[in-house]
Amino acid sequence: MKKYTITDKDTFLLIDNEDGATLGLAKNSGVEILEVDGYAFKDLNKNGKLDPYEDWRLPMEERIRNLVSLLQIEEIAGLMLYSGHQSVDTTGRFAQMFAGTYDGLTLQENEHAKISDISDQQKKFLKEDRLRHVLLTAVENTEAAVTWNNHMQAFVESLDCGIPINMSSDPRHTSDASTEFNAGAGGDISKWPESLGLAATFNPKLVKQFGEIAAKEYRALGITTALSPQVDIATEPRWMRFKGTFGEDSVLSADMAKAYCEGFQNSEAGWGSESVNAMVKHWPGGGSGEAGRDAHYAYGKYAVYPGNNFEEHLKPFVDGAFKLDKTNAASAVMPYYTISYNQTPSNVGNGFNRYLIQDLLRNKYKYDGVVCTDWNITHDNYSMSQFISGKSWGVEKLSVEERHYLAILAGVDQFGGNNELAPVLAAYEMGKEAFGEKFIRERFELSAHRLLRNIFQTGLFENPYLDFKTSEKICGNPEFMAAGFEAQKKSIVLLKNKQQVLPLTKKLKVYIPERTRPVTFDWFGKEIAAKSEFPVDKKIVNKFYDLVDNPDEADFGLVFIESPQSVPYTEKDGYLPISLQYRPYHAKLARAKSIAGGDPLEKTINRSYKDKTNTTTNEADLDAVLSTKEQMGEKPVIVCLDCTNPTVVAEFEPYIDGLLVHFSSTTQALLTLICGETEPSGLLPFQMPLNMDVVETQKEDVAHDMIPYIDELGNSYDFAYGLNFSGVIKDERVIHYKI
Repeated sequence: MKKYTITDKDTFLLIDNEDGATLGLAKNSGVEILEVDGYAFKDLNKNGKLDPYEDWRLPMEERIRNLVSLLQIEEIAGLMLYSGHQSVDTTGRFAQMFAGTYDGLTLQENEHAKISDISDQQKKFLKEDRLRHVLLTAVENTEAAVTWNNHMQAFVESLDCGIPINMSSDPRHTSDASTEFNAGAGGDISKWPESLGLAATFNPKLVKQFGEIAAKEYRALGITTALSPQVDIATEPRWMRFKGTFGEDSVLSADMAKAYCEGFQNSEAGWGSESVNAMVKHWPGGGSGEAGRDAHYAYGKYAVYPGNNFEEHLKPFVDGAFKLDKTNAASAVMPYYTISYNQTPSNVGNGFNRYLIQDLLRNKYKYDGVVCTDWNITHDNYSMSQFISGKSWGVEKLSVEERHYLAILAGVDQFGGNNELAPVLAAYEMGKEAFGEKFIRERFELSAHRLLRNIFQTGLFENPYLDFKTSEKICGNPEFMAAGFEAQKKSIVLLKNKQQVLPLTKKLKVYIPERTRPVTFDWFGKEIAAKSEFPVDKKIVNKFYDLVDNPDEADFGLVFIESPQSVPYTEKDGYLPISLQYRPYHAKLARAKSIAGGDPLEKTINRSYKDKTNTTTNEADLDAVLSTKEQMGEKPVIVCLDCTNPTVVAEFEPYIDGLLVHFSSTTQALLTLICGETEPSGLLPFQMPLNMDVVETQKEDVAHDMIPYIDELGNSYDFAYGLNFSGVIKDERVIHYKI
């Protein structure tokens, strides 16, 4: 008796088994349905019989063991690849950078191609290189994402053992300041503050809610692995990735890490079609780069520990992401690029470090999930200051193949940003020659088992296909949009409210100065033209206040600024200080000799910048604040600081009446606080420094070791400080995390 029904979903069939799994099967993949005991199964390897891995009734681990035993070494090696960035978009900043070809032509040249088609490059790495883990960046819209996902999954269903694709994404929920909270309805996903903003809520329950909503939206786009959360404790205030963390406190970061992972990985039914694997990063913590430099670049390859505080950096992992209530631990871990200088027997990048991965992570902390390298660590580096370059720190003299081999012996399962099978197979041959085929085959099978687990537990072997109507209802869901907007409001920190100037009544007249910027460069070295622009959407402002061009006509001034931004190295000037103040900074208290240094491309091991001066690219932000105060006279001036790093506010705080710090919140969210519709509740998840001297002399690996700034009202801008309209917040959050 047949115990299943089939529904035609246009490009795929949906097969519902009674009291069993729901299967998705592409019409054109060549895979047939097997009927056993009245139930339907997919004959993924097309051998005409039901193999254990195809039998959804069996325990997952048994299915995985069976599939691993059937795989050729080329298929296992393919599982160990994680693709470079893939863009399904024709308009955004990634559209040209990561564009592919279609039958040898660009998308614009091929009149029959669509952005949702599979590119030539994707077909190659899926078929020839057996790659099954794909990193997705931008998508044009929900329909394009759904169509592309279904095309990709149907393509691999026809190959080898029919292993589905595990799609992944870097964080994608950050808001555009110029949009209203529900502007994405019908095709976008909800908009939340940066991780630093989530930390500013001091509310793990809210972060778990974010994970639960984000997981639903990810799955609606075909994404089954989140390359997040970033849980490095940001003990170095100058680090360019500070805003992607949960701040500098290890206890708060651990609580947020646990909540984030539980939100993504849990669903009401446990692992399944609503779950998303969390890849927690960056083991063993990347927040202590010397002088704030970042290891995406050769000039920032070293993490240092002058405070001997290595162990605390592990806490967000071992006390947070590895202690989940339902799913045990984050499904995957990503080591950072850095060399954890003099903390292990070998000063090599963390992705090559056997002590950090095998001895510490695997053996001491019993972690058995996937370890995936950060992107491009096996590639050659050719520049001290280029983002798009290899990051083989400490093993630059090895070949690409030798780097793969070393990482595998260290305990790595997967190589981020590598689309090519050949070097992994070469590493297999090296292991075969050194230890025999039995040893290296078992080592590869161990990685395969871990990698397949993350595909099985998210339900992809049963149904990797998306229904557009269902996805459309999830992406742009009004409830999800509203939840993200509420989180934005809760993440905003009120630091100063002189004479209770806030809230300011709606429909007062407001003056907002323009924002100017010189020529700058993005992460990828692409020039960003000089510009002068209005910093926010005038239409949104006018819903709250009457915007005027003349300061004399205004009731108050409102200035939108960003944290100071500077470049720590140039080919011409060498090493420079990273500045957290707007005016030029002279590093008189810097180390005369750096703790760490050395690279094949430089002649000295001393990376000191003592007695050098650096400027910021946005010094004009300070000018805008001071000139607005001068123009406004005795009328109040409010500053909204988009905070990417702790900032020296001493340069402008005495001249202003109100200061709001936010973390990529929308203008709309900020204005609800300014007008009093929302009571401020955010708290600082880090210290604001007194000046650059305390920044320069703090220890990169130690939290809470700066003298915080004290404003003209006597308030200390310390960790867990924030105001509401009644005064300094002293609620249970402050008691729990501060005292």
